[in-house]
Amino acid sequence: MADLYQAFAALLTYPEKNYRQHVQSAQSLAPAECGELLAQFAESIKGLQIWELEELFTRTFDMNPVCSLELGWHLFGENYERGLLLVRLREELRRYEIPESTELPDHLTHVLKLLGRMDHAGAEDFAAACVLPALSKMIAAIEGKGNPYQPVLLAIQAFLRIEVPEIPLTAESQEPLLKVLA
Repeated sequence: MADLYQAFAALLTYPEKNYRQHVQSAQSLAPAECGELLAQFAESIKGLQIWELEELFTRTFDMNPVCSLELGWHLFGENYERGLLLVRLREELRRYEIPESTELPDHLTHVLKLLGRMDHAGAEDFAAACVLPALSKMIAAIEGKGNPYQPVLLAIQAFLRIEVPEIPLTAESQEPLLKVLA
């Protein structure tokens, strides 16, 4: 499954000339439920030039704070708890030998790679406490706006719910638990 986590992370990286290959790779690795969503994404970006993909990515994730790829921002805003999350995630990235990029440790690309290397129990706790609540907020922020990236986020959400089916779905008003990062 680490390959699929890596493929999802590639879809949420600033597009370069081989971006469509990343889309095809994710589609081929994904279970059917996710593959259909990724096929929607592939179809929606089919005629776009690379500069248009770059612009779409920037508009969706970089210029739109409510859909930022930094999960800690969705969970804690700029509060102290986010700083703690960043420190703990940096430690986990080092522990699992995941190289950091110019992005902060709570960036979804880092988090997906981390989930792909964690043991099942740790990944389950982390996904339930942090990843799924943040993804839900991101999806809600672009829902109904015709954004081509919505199916990508939905595919990741669906995959996490398949991969760790014991995840309890929590009410939006509950604070996430950081059991895995304690």
